[in-house]
Amino acid sequence: MMRKIFRYIALVVLIAIVVWIGFSGRIGKWFKGNDAVAAAQQHSGHGDNAPAAEPDPNNPGRKVLYWYDPMHPAYKANKPGTAPDCGMALVPKFADEEGGTATGSAKERKVLYWYDAMNPTHRYEKPGKAPDGMDLVPKYADEESAGGMAPGTVKVDATRQQLIGVRTAVVDREPLARMIRTTGQLTADERNIAHVHLKVSGWIEQVYVDFVGQLVKKGQPLFTLYSPDLVATQEEYLIAKRGEKSLGSSQFVDVAQGSQSLLRSARARLKLWDISDDQIKKLDETGEISRTMTFYSPINGFVMDRKAFPHTAITPDMELYTVADLSNIWVNADVYEYEVPYVRVGQRASMELSYYPGKTYAGRVTFINPTVDPIARTVKVRLEFANPNFELKPQMFADVQLKIDYGTQVVVPQEALLDSGNEQTVFVAHDNGYFEPRKVKIGAKLEGKVVVLSGLKAGETIVTSGNFLIDSESRLKNAMGGMKH
Repeated sequence: MMRKIFRYIALVVLIAIVVWIGFSGRIGKWFKGNDAVAAAQQHSGHGDNAPAAEPDPNNPGRKVLYWYDPMHPAYKANKPGTAPDCGMALVPKFADEEGGTATGSAKERKVLYWYDAMNPTHRYEKPGKAPDGMDLVPKYADEESAGGMAPGTVKVDATRQQLIGVRTAVVDREPLARMIRTTGQLTADERNIAHVHLKVSGWIEQVYVDFVGQLVKKGQPLFTLYSPDLVATQEEYLIAKRGEKSLGSSQFVDVAQGSQSLLRSARARLKLWDISDDQIKKLDETGEISRTMTFYSPINGFVMDRKAFPHTAITPDMELYTVADLSNIWVNADVYEYEVPYVRVGQRASMELSYYPGKTYAGRVTFINPTVDPIARTVKVRLEFANPNFELKPQMFADVQLKIDYGTQVVVPQEALLDSGNEQTVFVAHDNGYFEPRKVKIGAKLEGKVVVLSGLKAGETIVTSGNFLIDSESRLKNAMGGMKH
């Protein structure tokens, strides 16, 4: 009997405890709810003493109820600003958005549909929440009309522009220049290289220029040569000269002309064998045959190669000296094939050498190779530089810069351009929140900017950020317009 009594008492106590815990939880929740409401009213400015909401400066004709965080609509404020949690701009809540029509205005605004501001392709028949938690935005009938503007023109109000982060910029004309930086190798000017050969056989007797790298002047003696052919030709010349002296004044015309012709032929043979006028003049004055003849440098320059040694037998096919004039230097630079269209003959260039830090040399482009290196995909571009002090030496490596001047062009930021591959589009901003898609033809791209050849003019305003979302809405509008027809 006592056991049953204890069991009833324990059961009653247990029921009492459960009822007490449930009742106390509800009371706690009720107090916490009242505290949260009071805190929200105090923070958002909607308490009993909260000031009235400020009007929206972008929509002076529409009444603003409050401002809210689009990511957390429970957060409300009585003036514009930024949300404390995500830093996004607060969005105005208009009075005409509460019921779907423009209450309090002279003319009601008809709502066509509601859509997600972050994805305008998602449309709904009534207000609510988007899948990402943001409030749906109404699309009004008066926003569909673009006032006779180009197809695809859309209207985006200030609220949605803030949501999608629309930024604009003014199209301008500005001078553009670009630098092509590459490397090059120095080499001698091929037009100023002399290869010394003789046209007769013989033996070198004395050598005056006897080492590679020696600087020689034009007309400076290189070596002396003994040649039986030259000796015989000198004898013939002297004989012809004596014959012309005795027979040149003959009363027989044929005899006189024959002697003169023989003298001219002997003199021409000496000239063809590179005997100088001074040597022939000396032969005329002295009448004595020279056993050896001296040969001279044909140009100013440095000896790059030497095969002339004393007491060496030579033939016309032997190259005795190579002399290069280095007062003018070539630089062969490698330019990538996609940069070649911007390089032209006569274009100015600059060059720097690691051997002479801080010094810049000025030159110009003189030749563009007609072929492309199949492996490196580069084109050889020849530059010319003056080298009066012979600081520039063949086989040096240099850093080359080619300045490309585009002149004054219409330019836009590269992020403003929507490039589909086949066509390029920008969005032109008009008054009252209208954005017009505009096809453009572009030129060079450099340093974050694009040259616009046609389709835009200076002074127009274009979208530089948020244009992808505007483009999606524009395409959707065109598609819906096509379905209506």
